[in-house]
Amino acid sequence: MSFLRRLRDEKRGATLVEFAIVAPVLCLMLMGAFDIAHSLYLRTVMEGIMQKAGRDSTLETSSTASAQDALDDEVKSQVRKLVGSADIDTSRRFYRSFAEAKAAKPETFNDSDSNGRCNGGEAYEDANGNNTWDADGGNEGQGGAKDAVLYTVTATYDSLFPLWKMLEGSQERSVSASTILRNQPYNEQGSYAAPVWKNCP
Repeated sequence: MSFLRRLRDEKRGATLVEFAIVAPVLCLMLMGAFDIAHSLYLRTVMEGIMQKAGRDSTLETSSTASAQDALDDEVKSQVRKLVGSADIDTSRRFYRSFAEAKAAKPETFNDSDSNGRCNGGEAYEDANGNNTWDADGGNEGQGGAKDAVLYTVTATYDSLFPLWKMLEGSQERSVSASTILRNQPYNEQGSYAAPVWKNCP
């Protein structure tokens, strides 16, 4: 009986037991905080890198595909210094104005099956003359003089810590940054022909 009483009143080692209960939760919280902080840092760095690359893309000297590829490669190189295994995609979509780029509205179409996509022979208005229905109303590429360009960089990578796998979630993370810039007025801005109604495949 005296042994049980001594065990009940014993205080030594209580801190160790409490730490053993708290430590796993604390470690999970720290890993989550570091993972979120890394994603935020990566996004901030990407925005800075792409702002410079985007501005350089708007110069007349960067209007060729090879010059744009070189700028994209530089962006990818900078991002991989932070996340070496990242899968990095870049895209450029051009519009006639900032307003159109910001709105990114789909080209008008008859959505007969109400699925939000132009398919199954549905009619659409080819407003930008590229012979395809565009969900964002833009054209692929850098465009020409005075066009507004939406430049986007997306990095996909695995989280630094196995936190999400432990919680039965996805380890894959995706960070994206974009900017809208206008090409230099080195020439007259191009214009689209009158819209023509066509059918989606």
